[in-house]
Amino acid sequence: MPDNEKPSLFGHFKTMIERDKSVRLVANDPALTAELLLLFRMILADGQVREKELEMLERICSSAFGIKSDAIDGVYKYLQDISYETSAEQAAQMFGTLSDERRQELLDHMISIAEADEELAANEVKLLSRTAEKLGFDLKTRPAG
Repeated sequence: MPDNEKPSLFGHFKTMIERDKSVRLVANDPALTAELLLLFRMILADGQVREKELEMLERICSSAFGIKSDAIDGVYKYLQDISYETSAEQAAQMFGTLSDERRQELLDHMISIAEADEELAANEVKLLSRTAEKLGFDLKTRPAG
């Protein structure tokens, strides 16, 4: 399609359906919702939302959860709507029954977001440490990876 043409009505509806599908995927999976909330809170931990952190979250959403970038705004909106009802501790407790591998992936994703802007703020370290403890890990003994 040439750059000067408007997207088709079908393309517009397809985007809307994909966005809704991604929001339903998140809404119907409490563990995924909890993970995304923690990842979103990691972005907010230093008090600044940086583009590099958002880009990292989008990459994680795409590669780990199959959430396409054109659907991420709907997922953000959903997370924003429910974030007032869920604390970071409640979200982390959701992972107590998950496999070590899945909990390690969450911690790795959080670390990736924290390191995305090449600055590690005290509040980011604090959130990482608290979450690692809730997940049953010790950041001091975490293997490099």
